[in-house]
Amino acid sequence: MITNRYCLALDLVNDPTLIAEYEAHHRAVWPEIQASIKNSGVEKCEIYRVSNRLFMILEVNDTFSFERKGAMDAANPTVQAWETLMWKYQQALPTAQPGEKWLMMDKIFELA
Repeated sequence: MITNRYCLALDLVNDPTLIAEYEAHHRAVWPEIQASIKNSGVEKCEIYRVSNRLFMILEVNDTFSFERKGAMDAANPTVQAWETLMWKYQQALPTAQPGEKWLMMDKIFELA
């Protein structure tokens, strides 16, 4: 059962060839990566792109935490290989601190 939603942003290197390669990788995400995402408590994950800006929506269950997912990812060599490959295409947002990739977005409006 989904208990929370998180929205995050990240940029891609602003190169059409690299952006096309990044999208191709995401049309064929490794099964081990999909399993690791699900095993962390993520019920649904969507990534959208405009120009070189990415927007990710995570819908998670009550077993999910960013700390737990980070520890699971750090201990998984396949996830580390995927992250290394993806960093070829990604670049931190201008406001990111050293080592930060995806940054949490603040909700500023909701139509109820």
